Amino acid sequence: MTSTASADRAARILSRPVVLNGLTVPNRIAMAPMTRQFSPGGIPGEDVVSYYARRAAAGVGLIVTEGTYVDHASAGDSDRVPRFHGEEQLAGWAKVADAVHAAGGTIVPQLWHIGMARAAGSPPFADAPAMGPSGLRLPEGTGDHGKAMTQQDLDDVISAFAEAAAAAERIGFDGVELHGAHGYLIDQFLWQGTNRRTDGYGGDPVARTRFATEIVAAVRAAVSPSFPVIFRFSQWKMQDYDTKLAGTPEELEALLTPLATAGVDAFHASTRRYWLPEFEDSDLNLAGWTKKLTGKPVITVGSVGLDDDFIGAFRGEGSQVKGIDNLLDRLERDEFDMVAVGRALLHDPQWAAKVLGRRFEELAAYDPAALKTLS
Repeated sequence: MTSTASADRAARILSRPVVLNGLTVPNRIAMAPMTRQFSPGGIPGEDVVSYYARRAAAGVGLIVTEGTYVDHASAGDSDRVPRFHGEEQLAGWAKVADAVHAAGGTIVPQLWHIGMARAAGSPPFADAPAMGPSGLRLPEGTGDHGKAMTQQDLDDVISAFAEAAAAAERIGFDGVELHGAHGYLIDQFLWQGTNRRTDGYGGDPVARTRFATEIVAAVRAAVSPSFPVIFRFSQWKMQDYDTKLAGTPEELEALLTPLATAGVDAFHASTRRYWLPEFEDSDLNLAGWTKKLTGKPVITVGSVGLDDDFIGAFRGEGSQVKGIDNLLDRLERDEFDMVAVGRALLHDPQWAAKVLGRRFEELAAYDPAALKTLS
């Protein structure tokens, strides 16, 4: 049971505005990106419009959309995941942005290329090969191999991200998020396990950031100076939940500094449980270290409001409501700037309204059945 004092504190801390470059977000609550596959032909329809607008109307300050494929044949492996290119697809996204703004929220698309996570022969472009820095799906080189990207491939993907970002600004979005996490293409370059290149895109940790920094720089050049560019990254991968890009704060600084220099305005540090410390001898989580090392605004994420991480959801398991006092403590001391909420918002579109409105007693446990709907 949350006390009246705790509920008042939550409303006070979470309702503060935050500035990301030229964008003022009305509060500290973001919606985490979650792949939904409800966009046949890659086109978000009216159900997708309503899905995001409901959460904005309930008080979510910043919507980060589900991952959207950039304009590259190898970018994805589903014809039901939305794309951020094409006349019909962008028209659908423009309606989403308009609806979120009408509801009082702000919104950025997450721009995505899955790289070697692509299954051979999968839609939307069945003939496109899976490709990555070295054509490896796993660090051990096991499983089917794909194509090691050529310089032309790299240039094409960099251009695709820049074109998507320019389109986002043109159709009314408030910024963009680049998906550099979870073992997808950009992260495959950052991760030594899948990046075995011997050219300028491989080698030491700084060299492995080159592809990501060139994407950031191209996106930064394609949009207005005040248009926010957010970069999402993680230590863990879908292929390996326990791996780390950086084992020390010094290694993390070497990774993040080139990205910040290239034009990242804010980082989105993805963890499975936000309350866990990232390194020994400090209780800072990954987001806290990111802000300390870069000085940039940072979004934290990881099982907010729930008692376990998302892996159980994939197995059809539910989660119980967990208090957020620890989260509020960290926000109050400016360890990070925003919090992204995933499954709790997926299950309950009114989650933000209940928390900001001091109605903690109305929060409900997460039910994995929510994955099957756009409620």
